[in-house]
Amino acid sequence: MFDKITDKFTTVFQSLRGLGKITETNIQTTVRDIRIILLEADVNYSIVKSFIEKVKTRAEGTKVIKSIKPGEQFIKIIHDELIFLLGGTVSPLISGGKKPKIILLAGLQGSGKTTTAAKIANYLKNKGCTSLLVAADVYRPAAIEQLKTLGKQVDIPVFSLGKSDPVIICKKAVSEAISLGIDYVIFDTAGRFHLDGEMMEEIQSVHEKTHPDEVLFVVDGMTGQDAVNSAKIFSKTLSLTGTILTKMEGDNRGGAAVSVTEVTGVPIKFLGVSEKINGLEVFDPKRIADRILGLGDVVSLVEKAQESIDKDNVQSIQKVLSGKEFDLNDFISQIRQMKKMGSLTQIVGMLPGVNRKMMKKMNLNEKQLVWTEAIIQSMTVQERCQPKIINGSRRKRIAEGSGRTIQEVNKLIKEFFQITKMMKQMSKKAFPQMRMKKSGLHFTTLN
Repeated sequence: MFDKITDKFTTVFQSLRGLGKITETNIQTTVRDIRIILLEADVNYSIVKSFIEKVKTRAEGTKVIKSIKPGEQFIKIIHDELIFLLGGTVSPLISGGKKPKIILLAGLQGSGKTTTAAKIANYLKNKGCTSLLVAADVYRPAAIEQLKTLGKQVDIPVFSLGKSDPVIICKKAVSEAISLGIDYVIFDTAGRFHLDGEMMEEIQSVHEKTHPDEVLFVVDGMTGQDAVNSAKIFSKTLSLTGTILTKMEGDNRGGAAVSVTEVTGVPIKFLGVSEKINGLEVFDPKRIADRILGLGDVVSLVEKAQESIDKDNVQSIQKVLSGKEFDLNDFISQIRQMKKMGSLTQIVGMLPGVNRKMMKKMNLNEKQLVWTEAIIQSMTVQERCQPKIINGSRRKRIAEGSGRTIQEVNKLIKEFFQITKMMKQMSKKAFPQMRMKKSGLHFTTLN
């Protein structure tokens, strides 16, 4: 996410960090570089112009603080202005008060609206709230069935009346939710190929008859400035309360994320960061600014670890803390936890100072975790518990059973013993005073 724009900002910041003082010349050079970066990222021209002027004005009026390097002060100015441009603060979904809260999702066809509806329901479920998904897209083939499948996947009920009038469907769904005491109703309305009059009248009618608490425009973040333009036009028809940018896991330029709040006047509520049902992130302007500028996002990384950790993982961690033997069953448990957190590229990309060039050198192979798991699964129960008994003939059998080479099996076992040795050292030196608390400690090991 934001790979290209991040790489370019990283290069600019490397130059800034070497500044002895802030001068008119290096201000002009830096703002020129930033202008080019943002325009190439498909950020709206007028927004770029306004952003540059603010950065330039603040830089020119900066009083040098002796304890902070001038270059770092300049970086902070850019960081602060970008946070403001992205919306300033987190804008959560409306909550409290009467039930149910109604969320109307709107957008162009192909934006990922149906999947997003299920993702929101899953997000709310994890927050302890109940939801009802409403199949109000009666035009796209298989849209209703897709929503039912997704609803079953996250154990969320789906309200459907087949190919009936969408307005009637939504009204009856609200009545159903009231009778069941459900917290949120989520309308998956029909997508549009373009903003045609008839379809817009229909969604306006749904809005007028149901009075939604949230009207969220779901837009494909990969489409850049087109996404911003469609959101702007749509906001003139409906009173939007926010936007959701989908498909942000791709190598997009970042223009939509940077522009859409300023253009529409409403905040970004969520980002779709993967195709998985839990691939939805609350949009936090500061964290996104950190990512765009290559400053990392350790907070999100920790949260992912906290959400993914389970009982089995805690038990394997307790083994490390107590100095007990860490076996291949624990190792495969850790691998599965990492897979739950997302792709290797996504996880590593959240670390401060890691850019795309560095990740290329790391040669991250997303299939490596799958191959490692396959090798371990080809071992017997005894071999997993006692890796030291795995001799040459056993390694040959494991390689054949997993479809991998003997060299890969050898490498895995060697790395495993290196990790266990490191863990023993860590448990002796770093953890003797640490205790697991039922409510508190969330800890993951790096494999």
